[in-house]
Amino acid sequence: MAENKIYHHHDEEHIKAILNRMNRAIGHFEAVRKMVADGADCSDVLIQLAAVKAAVNSVGRELLREHLSHCVADALENGDRTALEEFCAAIDKFIK
Repeated sequence: MAENKIYHHHDEEHIKAILNRMNRAIGHFEAVRKMVADGADCSDVLIQLAAVKAAVNSVGRELLREHLSHCVADALENGDRTALEEFCAAIDKFIK
């Protein structure tokens, strides 16, 4: 993360929902870790790992939406075009 970032206020309910999604993904990932430790079938582990990956991508999409609708929109309204460039860079890294 870059230094001197300005943080914007976000809707608390939306952030709470994102954090809940993250916690579920973390719990699911821990369950997959246990499957590996317990010697579960590789195919089953891969299927569950795909579900974790989908959950993480879902969290990322929500964060991108939140960032666009609040941070980027506010910055553009205030004439800050660098926020849009940073948003595009974040999208590029996310979908890599």
